[in-house]
Amino acid sequence: MSRRQRHQESGAAEWGPARLLTLLVVSALVALAVLAGLILTVITTFTDDDPGPADTTPQAAAPATDMSRQDALAAAPMPHAEPEAALPGPLTTEAAGVLELPRPTGIGPAEVPTGFPRTPEGALAQLAAIDVTAMESGSVDGVRRVISEWAAPDGPTPETWSGVNGMARMLSAAGLSSAGSPLLAIVVRPLMGLIKGTVDPDFAVVCVDFEFTVTVEQTSRVAIADCQRMVWTGDRWLIAPGPEPAPAPSVWPGTEAAIAAGYRDLRYV
Repeated sequence: MSRRQRHQESGAAEWGPARLLTLLVVSALVALAVLAGLILTVITTFTDDDPGPADTTPQAAAPATDMSRQDALAAAPMPHAEPEAALPGPLTTEAAGVLELPRPTGIGPAEVPTGFPRTPEGALAQLAAIDVTAMESGSVDGVRRVISEWAAPDGPTPETWSGVNGMARMLSAAGLSSAGSPLLAIVVRPLMGLIKGTVDPDFAVVCVDFEFTVTVEQTSRVAIADCQRMVWTGDRWLIAPGPEPAPAPSVWPGTEAAIAAGYRDLRYV
């Protein structure tokens, strides 16, 4: 038996389609923690339109501060999707609408594309660039380098960001070290997104729905979504301080579920 045949047989035993698909589904949920903050506790939610007794007090009736508005926007629940909705599924012929995103004009710290304008679309484009660079590094240290350069003061750190923990868990699930492996390839494509809302020109909560492709001798794909607070600081968008937002639904781009969740196709102009 040739060396290539022995390698294929042993590889098939260890990384068969069923195991790899299971890894991707589990990793999707873990990487949703990577990118969408599933492991974080949402500390506030919107209340009903009908105010309770406490709303009649002068304090409750006072205008909300920018910070409370930011927290409320970030914590507002997103549409729910079942885990299987993240796997490749039938595409719809219904038009999803388009979000036109600006292209980068340069490369910033940690090799992340930058130069996006001070607009919600610019914030969305910057988040996509941050996530793609972090996840395609394929290593814990690579994710740490990205967040250390792209979080605002008092924002997530290389120790606290869900991306670092998620990458570590994903590599652990694959039986790899924190440095990754030459056998591991990750390709992250931002295909759909939404602007959850803004508080002022300097703060936005934006969400990206990615096609996430992992290859470890074989290739599997899953959708992974990320929502983040973004703040304009100096001349660029950064991930803002505060708990990571309520998780966005991870749904396969181009499906009815993606449109129902409010996602629109991303187009760079």
